[in-house]
Amino acid sequence: MAGTYSQIYIQIVFAVKNRDALIHQSWEERLYQYITGIVQNKEQKMLAINGMPNHIHFLIGMKPSCCLSDLVREIKKSSAEFITENKLCKFKFNWQEGYGAFSYGHSQLDDVIAYIRNQKEHHIKKTFKDEYTGFLKKFNIEYEERFLFDWIE
Repeated sequence: MAGTYSQIYIQIVFAVKNRDALIHQSWEERLYQYITGIVQNKEQKMLAINGMPNHIHFLIGMKPSCCLSDLVREIKKSSAEFITENKLCKFKFNWQEGYGAFSYGHSQLDDVIAYIRNQKEHHIKKTFKDEYTGFLKKFNIEYEERFLFDWIE
């Protein structure tokens, strides 16, 4: 019997609209659990999730039948509704348009998982803007500054 075999690992990064620091430590774990549930319900595998008050990172094992843009759209839409419906944030919560998606090989997983898990320590030394543009450069992704997130300095 023929089958489809794959090994696709993607790190996804996106920010709160206007990069506002709205993800509060008191409920970030609930948000991460909710997003993990979406990923699992879409039959993908969550390998790591973490972030900062103004952005999140997560690493998934993705099946080739998954449409990444549809998955990210669903995660952003549903998680913003979850935050609003549960009154987790006292301000209007939205995710910023766009996202970053970066692929990795199996041998890189431990490093990427550790990187995601250590977001709080990592951002003591580096801003989100520096981190994000660093990913774009590392992965040789051409970009125009004006089409990146709306950076609030």
